[in-house]
Amino acid sequence: MAQLKNSAQSKLEQYLRGDDSSPPIRNQSPESSFPKKERIKHLLIGSAKAVTSTIHYLQVIGYASVGDWSPLQPTDNPDEVMSILIRQILIQ
Repeated sequence: MAQLKNSAQSKLEQYLRGDDSSPPIRNQSPESSFPKKERIKHLLIGSAKAVTSTIHYLQVIGYASVGDWSPLQPTDNPDEVMSILIRQILIQ
């Protein structure tokens, strides 16, 4: 489990930093070589138990605190809720 958590943490850190192993593009303007922040929305939809469990797991791996998510909101489907998280990520 610790190895899985470390692997997930490593991938998560790369994602948050916007790491990209692709070679640099030639003739790229200096402004475009600086990382930019872009907004991304995560939407969880499922049973209250599944959504809450996923939110707690994302806190355990260090991606987002429980308090970063919106309160659970009912959907049009019975026994289904949703929660949203909006993050800023680096884009190169």
